[in-house]
Amino acid sequence: MSSRGDLVVVSHVRWTWVWQRPQHLVSRLAATRQTSFVEEPVGTRVRGPRLGEECRDGVRRLWLEVDGRADRLGFDDPAAGGYADALIERLGHRAGRIVWIYTPMALPLARALRPDVLVYDVMDDLAAFRNAPAGLRHVQREALDAADVVFTGGRSLHDGVADLAPGRTFLFPSGVEPEHYAAARRLRRRHERPVAGYVGVIDERIDLDLVAGLAARLPEWDVEMVGPVAKIDAADLPQAPNLRYPGMCPYDRLPEVMGGFDVALMPFALNEATRSISPTKTLEYLAAGLPVVSTRVPDVVADYPAVVDLRDDADGFAEACALVRQHEPDQRDARVRPLLALRHWNTMAARMAEIIERAAGSRRLDPPAAPAAAAGEAVA
Repeated sequence: MSSRGDLVVVSHVRWTWVWQRPQHLVSRLAATRQTSFVEEPVGTRVRGPRLGEECRDGVRRLWLEVDGRADRLGFDDPAAGGYADALIERLGHRAGRIVWIYTPMALPLARALRPDVLVYDVMDDLAAFRNAPAGLRHVQREALDAADVVFTGGRSLHDGVADLAPGRTFLFPSGVEPEHYAAARRLRRRHERPVAGYVGVIDERIDLDLVAGLAARLPEWDVEMVGPVAKIDAADLPQAPNLRYPGMCPYDRLPEVMGGFDVALMPFALNEATRSISPTKTLEYLAAGLPVVSTRVPDVVADYPAVVDLRDDADGFAEACALVRQHEPDQRDARVRPLLALRHWNTMAARMAEIIERAAGSRRLDPPAAPAAAAGEAVA
């Protein structure tokens, strides 16, 4: 991406939370363009709205603090009404600005920043998630119509939105940083008690009954569910002597954690929230040299049938864990290496930057747009 203008990313995922698709892509794009990462407002004890700011990983992180409850607020919350004005005062209006959104609820904020190019990276079907804002489907259609470039994070997502943004939608399934996980292979040891492990958010997408059943069927194994609990009550998590929840793990420590696994798990429930997911952890597990057992998530079935053992229930998972642990790593790696090279985050970020530059060049060749109808309103 060229050095002209700046990049402003507006995201419902906080930069400091689980290191995932937004952080991987944005940290790479920030190497060639001044980049701000704008997060949802935070309710806290302040006398009046104020903009928080810090530099983290080469990115300027921004969030609006408002007086009120301490839980998370959405971009559409009435308390966030002054967010656009605060951002414009801090960032100004720059020629060549790229605004990149991760949620359609950020569209009004994005428009207020007057982007030369508006990018919408559809990484999840947010309307299918628990506690999704009302009217999110309608707002998503509006965002798809407004965006100059639409990226999609998986095949199912792509199939669901490509017709709504024809000629502007590009499939970019989640990637991987293989070199980051190389340490997991060096750290792996054969355990007296084998370990089947999951790394990621523990929320309504996880089949908790399957997890409980797996722990019951493999009493001689340990089952580790590593990651933060979100949108479900921690009291509802199944409990067993061989089932552990170590909590959230920073990205830097993931190779060490995965180095302690014998088998990697993707125990996803097959529900509306998982219908369109393309789990980032699939490639991360494979890069760490782990055999993977998963439920039949559509994108996993489509993309990884030769390298992931697909099962339907706790009995199948238990059987697969015993089987895949005996597989020869060299034979598995021969099938995995081409995937890892194709889906490196560096490769994907560079290709995305090229697409955005082409869109920016096309916009520069177009005749100037008519002035906005009202002050503060931008023409996308």
